[in-house]
Amino acid sequence: MKNLKSGEFLVKETESSKVFIPEEYNEEQRMIAQTIKDFMDAELYPIVDKLDTGDRELMAQTVRKAGELGLMGIAIPEEYGGFEQNFVTQMLAAETIGAGYSFSVAFMASTGIGTLPIMYYGNEEQRQKYVTKLASGEFIGAYCLTEPTAGSDANSGKTNAVLSEDGKYYILNGQKMWITNAGFANTQVVFAKIGNDRVLSAFIVEKDMPGVVVGPDEHKMGIKGSSTAQIYYNDVKVPVENLIGRPGMGFRIALSILHMGRIKLGANVIGASKKAINDSIKYANERKQFGVLISSFGAIKHKIAEQAIRTFALESSIFRASNDIDDLMKEYKESGMDKGLASIEAISHYAVEAALLKVFGSEVLDYVTDEAVQIHGGMGYSAEMAVERGYRDSRINRIFEGTNEINRLLVVETAIKRGMKGDFDMAGPAEQLFINMENCRENKVEGESFYEQKLRYLRNFKKAALILIHAVTEKYGKDMLKEQEVINNISNIMISIYSSESLALRVKKIDENKLKSNIDIYKDLMAVNIFDAAGIITKNAIDAVYSMSSGEEADKMYKAIKNLACVEGVNVKDARRRIADFLIEENEYKF
Repeated sequence: MKNLKSGEFLVKETESSKVFIPEEYNEEQRMIAQTIKDFMDAELYPIVDKLDTGDRELMAQTVRKAGELGLMGIAIPEEYGGFEQNFVTQMLAAETIGAGYSFSVAFMASTGIGTLPIMYYGNEEQRQKYVTKLASGEFIGAYCLTEPTAGSDANSGKTNAVLSEDGKYYILNGQKMWITNAGFANTQVVFAKIGNDRVLSAFIVEKDMPGVVVGPDEHKMGIKGSSTAQIYYNDVKVPVENLIGRPGMGFRIALSILHMGRIKLGANVIGASKKAINDSIKYANERKQFGVLISSFGAIKHKIAEQAIRTFALESSIFRASNDIDDLMKEYKESGMDKGLASIEAISHYAVEAALLKVFGSEVLDYVTDEAVQIHGGMGYSAEMAVERGYRDSRINRIFEGTNEINRLLVVETAIKRGMKGDFDMAGPAEQLFINMENCRENKVEGESFYEQKLRYLRNFKKAALILIHAVTEKYGKDMLKEQEVINNISNIMISIYSSESLALRVKKIDENKLKSNIDIYKDLMAVNIFDAAGIITKNAIDAVYSMSSGEEADKMYKAIKNLACVEGVNVKDARRRIADFLIEENEYKF
């Protein structure tokens, strides 16, 4: 069985044996993660307060130290000075670095969006000249797309490049803003329109080129150690050999790199989330109120358990998608495709999952950090505690790599487009379900196991999503994206389905392969997650139904949705208490 195509999870099932789960990391992957943890313990955490003062040079030095250990070359082929690790390993590294506050932003911007456009789309000379130095940490990279009048609508940017009379240079003029690493990046991937072109092109600009002017760092709510500034280009002479790819390829490059940035952000926030959970558990196991540890209180246990459930679901989803990307990369490379192009094409293919996981991950982290502050009480509001920094730093992730509002629209739009393009058949099953919605629910069968029950629920949830997708496309057609509230409802349903199914497949595989002795706790994670998903799906589906229908049609859809989202009750209080008690006893996140 081949892996599912992007968005195909809505119409097909995945076998648990086909998903990769974190319990399967090999020794090399664990060693890479441990090296990163050791680096952060030794080099990062002792200076994290000083980094937050905005010391550009200290941040640059710290990033370069990571480069000296080889950490900046994990995604880079060996011929350019890297270690050429697979995508799952890259994502594990991104997760681990995610616990590094502002450092993770600087590091990920350089190794990801600051390096990989050149690696994936550049020519051999550009890779040898720039990628080798970026992989070693000698150079630090930046990515310059956003402008004062061009945020989510990137192609409306006004930065312009004009070919010089002698044909040797592009004369670059314009302004970029919100540029991560602006204060110390050696190279900048800059997007501009050549002459009167309607679409963007991409260039490699060096910070020391005459006419490049970096503004002062912005004063930000969080990620204060990250250098974020405007960059001005005043008649900058960029050699023609610094054009990445062909003229007019910039928009494609930008979109592809954003897909990559989105899914890597989803991995990055796992590390931040696990750190906040650990801070929460340790504090709860030390703080006493009314003569007892607050970790003994039911309300605190609820918070710790819910932090863990959401993080476990995110981690399960990220590494499921990452393994699918690895498999597609391998397929492309075996067909003779260039390594760099094979990598970015495989990542870009899973655009639905990338957008979905960016939204889900950023909102999981916001929940976890918010509850971490709450568990700390008044101390959580004090800058003395790590959770205060984590709370502030988390907020940017819902804006980074395209706002969550934009990404929610992309989840649904891209899935529908993939289906219409013929990647998989979604319209046919959706139409049939809509026609037969009164009788499409799968019901309990005699002797059904725990896993058979939960996977049946998930199949029913998918049917609810497909009914709504058919309804919205039939009613609004090409104008459906104007109905953003309804699209958001469907997107929320798709996010719940993918994350819950990923968690379920992970737990089932753990059980089938006897990878954990305490499998009942994992079943608790699964039971609570799917029970909660039913509520999320019901609410969003009913909102969507009455937002686009009325009368008999709306009532018919309402009954079908209620039926499809119906699940047996779960004692979520006791299940969450068992999850929390396990973590409290371990004194850390231990899944």
